[in-house]
Amino acid sequence: MSRTRRDDFVVGLVILASAIAIASASLWLKQAEIGRRRHHVDVRVRDVGGAQLGTPVVIRGVRAGRIARMELDEGAWVDVRLVLDDGVVLPRDPVVLLSEASLFGEWQATVLERSALPPDPDVRRQVAEAAGPSGVVPGATLPGIAKLTTVAGQIAGNVAAVADRVEVAFDDQAARELRSSIRNVADLSAELSTTVRAQSRDLTAVAHELRAGAGSVRAAAGSVAHVAARVDSSVTTGTLSHIVADMAAASSQLRLATARLEDMALRLDQSQRHLDSFLARSDSVMGKVNAGQGSMGLLVNDTSLYRNADSLVLQLQQLVADVKANPRRYVNLKIF
Repeated sequence: MSRTRRDDFVVGLVILASAIAIASASLWLKQAEIGRRRHHVDVRVRDVGGAQLGTPVVIRGVRAGRIARMELDEGAWVDVRLVLDDGVVLPRDPVVLLSEASLFGEWQATVLERSALPPDPDVRRQVAEAAGPSGVVPGATLPGIAKLTTVAGQIAGNVAAVADRVEVAFDDQAARELRSSIRNVADLSAELSTTVRAQSRDLTAVAHELRAGAGSVRAAAGSVAHVAARVDSSVTTGTLSHIVADMAAASSQLRLATARLEDMALRLDQSQRHLDSFLARSDSVMGKVNAGQGSMGLLVNDTSLYRNADSLVLQLQQLVADVKANPRRYVNLKIF
């Protein structure tokens, strides 16, 4: 073989090897697997978040395929095509969740049963809205780490604002006024208890008198009924019989009124005992709170709670700022 022909042969080999390498690289970038059978599943979601072509598909924690296509339809939906390995069986009543798989922004499409959805109302609403034509699997997108960090920052700001408002509203003057109000309520409770006791004694006396009067009325009614019976037996005129019947009806009404008065007296006595017990307990509770006993007493009389809450809010703000500035100090992820 001459030198020229040998050089042409080497050049041809180099070109052929380069073409093979370029074709292999293209197939690798497209994640093509020659000779491996696959089938596809169409999914409809409102937003794909950070998912891209080639994002892995996971079923029960095992990678079972990838995202092969994402297209906007005519409405406000995104049509996503999942390419699954041959032999992969979808769960019963499947749904798809697009979410971040790590702290580095990698996403994955998780296929699971509808009954295994997280109890998040927004996720369930997305899945319900994405229900479309037969054969299309509904999907939902979970918020990413960046959105959660933003929400955490907003919460920290709200906590700081609440702490500032508490500092403005609940100062030493407010604590003194609250203690004075509790003391006034305790004094009022004592006076009200004294008044109720006096009135209850008067009501008891009135009840005894009502009982005595009812007994007298009952005796008189019995005497009247006896006399009326004797008169009715001795006099046969119609007018007198009518008068006697009226007197008997009046006697019945008097007995009914007497029974009602006795029942009213018993209820007044029971109400007085319940009110006495309530006022005694209220006086005891207010006395303990004013003396600084229990959690409520410490909250009213001890100003250290406000100072500790203010210090806690400041430390929380510093911690959030440090997490934002140095996230690797708190999250250390190693990939083997």
